[in-house]
Parts: sequence; structure tokens; C-alpha cells
Amino acid sequence: MNTSFSVALKYGLYITLSLIAFFLILRLFDLHENPWLRLFNGVFMCAGIYYAIKHYKSKTQKDFTYINGAKTAIITGFVATFIFTIFMAIYMFHIDTAFTEKLLGSHFIDYEVGANILLFIIFIEGMASSVVLALAFMQIFKKSHNIPQNT
Repeated sequence: MNTSFSVALKYGLYITLSLIAFFLILRLFDLHENPWLRLFNGVFMCAGIYYAIKHYKSKTQKDFTYINGAKTAIITGFVATFIFTIFMAIYMFHIDTAFTEKLLGSHFIDYEVGANILLFIIFIEGMASSVVLALAFMQIFKKSHNIPQNT
């Protein structure tokens, strides 16, 4: 069963596990409060979405379309982002409640939305990168309809 959703779920879980492992490794070395290291999350998202599209295209061969490839990529990113956001919510609200205050400093304290705004940012970053990566990678994987010309 290699439907778009099953491929997306499989690779979305791979991405999620790599994001969680990366975060926990950063936590182990006390580097998890450095927001610049979040840029490396894009590497995991990029690789996961690329291989999800590649796997789906190799399984469907002739039936592969641009829409199905983009759908696979976006669902993969959504699954990874959603589960990682849940993990971060559990981490911020139950495991390390001081993490939010350390990361945000004095921003948003008056509004009492500290952890919620971080979760919102994590979710929006993940979804935005998923859409951008889906559109970018589909330029590589799409079938070309260009007519070969003799020059």
C-alpha cells in the first residue's frame, strides 16, 4: 500500500523522530536555548520531504502527477510539524517550564502567551517550510512537457 498518505505518514514520522532526537541532543549539551540552531531543523525537513516525494514517485511510476507529489510533500510536512509541535508542547508545559521564559526573556510576559506563541511559531515555521519545499522539490520531480527541439 503506497498511497500518498501512507508514504507521507511514514516519512513524516521519520522527520519527527529526527527533529526530536536533534532537540534532545541539543538539550543534552545545553544548546537547546540557542534559537539559531533551529535552522538545522530545516535540513531534516528538507531531506524527509525530498525522500518522501522520491519514494512516492518510484512506487507510482506512470501515475505520478504534480498534484499527488505536492500533496505527499505537504502532508509529510504537516505530519512532522504537528507531532513535533505536540512534543514541544509537552516539553514546554510539563518537562521544562522555565525553557519558555529563558527563550523569550521579557517578551510576551505581560500577555501571558509565552509558550503558546512559541508553539504557534513552531507550527507556522514547519508548515511554511513544508509548502516551500514541496513547491521547490516538485520542480525536480515533475514530468516535463517540454517539446524537444532540434537546434
